[in-house]
Amino acid sequence: MKVLSFCPSSAVSTSLPDFIIFFIIYHIHKLESAQFRVMGPDHPVTAMVGENIVLPCHLSPRMSAENMEVRWFRSEFTSVVHQYQEGKDQYGEQMRDYHGRTELLKAGITDGNVSLQILNISRSDEGQYSCFVQDGPFYEEALLELKVAVLGSNPLISVESHQDGGIRVVCQSAGWYPEPKVLWRDLRGQELPSLSEAKSLGDSGLFETENSIIIKEHSNQNLSCWIRNTVLNQEKESTVYIADSFFPRVNPWMVALSAILVVLFVSIGLTVYLFKIKDALQRELDWRRNIICPVNVTLDPDTANPILVLSEDGKSVRRGDTRQRLPDNPERFDYWACVLGCEGFTSGRHCWEVEVGDGPFWAVGVARESVRRKGWISHSPKEGIWAVERLWGEFQALTSPRTRLPLSRFPSRIRVCLDCDRGQVTFIDAGDEALIFTFPPGSGPGGRIRPWFRVGRRIRPWLWVGPGSQLSLCP
Repeated sequence: MKVLSFCPSSAVSTSLPDFIIFFIIYHIHKLESAQFRVMGPDHPVTAMVGENIVLPCHLSPRMSAENMEVRWFRSEFTSVVHQYQEGKDQYGEQMRDYHGRTELLKAGITDGNVSLQILNISRSDEGQYSCFVQDGPFYEEALLELKVAVLGSNPLISVESHQDGGIRVVCQSAGWYPEPKVLWRDLRGQELPSLSEAKSLGDSGLFETENSIIIKEHSNQNLSCWIRNTVLNQEKESTVYIADSFFPRVNPWMVALSAILVVLFVSIGLTVYLFKIKDALQRELDWRRNIICPVNVTLDPDTANPILVLSEDGKSVRRGDTRQRLPDNPERFDYWACVLGCEGFTSGRHCWEVEVGDGPFWAVGVARESVRRKGWISHSPKEGIWAVERLWGEFQALTSPRTRLPLSRFPSRIRVCLDCDRGQVTFIDAGDEALIFTFPPGSGPGGRIRPWFRVGRRIRPWLWVGPGSQLSLCP
């Protein structure tokens, strides 16, 4: 490293301009030489449960990252998957789920390769990852998506019963992720229509599927059940042959009796169904009345983070450029740029609308009044927050793990609907009345609930992003 020094003398006054110019040029060159881009794959990385996977990431142009900070994290900067700093791995902030399972591949770090290996992939590892690299004041990051897949069991085909003049055949399989595609095919490979299909998520987080078909005599008696994992592009298949002796021989008197019984049961079932429809329509009407007449919500300044600027009428909030000098009362959020509504709800149904605009970083929803206000918290139902957020170009529900919401466009106005009695929170696009996301009944909040808002995103204790984001409560 070159060291610039000079001694006081009478010549200082004449050489001072040259020194200033040299100092400026030196530091400009230093900053320019430190700039780089962080590059990741332009397609999702796919892994099977139980295997090891490498998330690729490198600097462009190629340069040594030995003395830089490398941080892999999930949705939040503080959700650390792996951290490398000061020439070694740092595990103090690493999330518990990744303990002993990550390795920064340092063989190519002098060429700018900062790829991360994750061992023993599980279902919960699926989602978005950020590869963040910082050299002095300059930093860049790249987003990667990891898709996790599981190839389930071989299809089990069973002959269940006689139905509709044929035989009902059922295909069952378990242990798939994501949701598999199921098809019936005949001997020539032609697709056959299914009678019914049921898919469910088991306790292990993997899909179970049951698909049935009706086979008629002398028609498609050779058939196969074909189950495909669309992420891995792999499938499993089982084949069965139904002999003629299995098919029923129809008695005309039994047909007539069956028809009479069918009419009788349909009449009874229709009566019960109409009563249920009437009750459901009444509940829907009550709910729609609440949607048409939303409650009036205002923002509580005593809870607002000092970085937030609230309007005088308490109907809008934006992120300011500097922290305001406000009392550090127990109700105030001090880490996240959050604010609560003044109103609290313990029962009934309540709706309000929020103008979110086109800002890149915001979140809206509800929170328990007892939600922690101090320090870092995870924005999820576990912490007492039920919300949706926009994060760069992603729109997602704040479940644990996050649920991506593949919308054709970002909503500009969101209606938040809270049903305290059912423990349900629903988000609706107020522009076209389309459903965005619902936290299912019973999974929602209990106790006293208040509207919750977040503007901007904090990626360092001293660094905020999200200029231009503003949330406004509609009248």
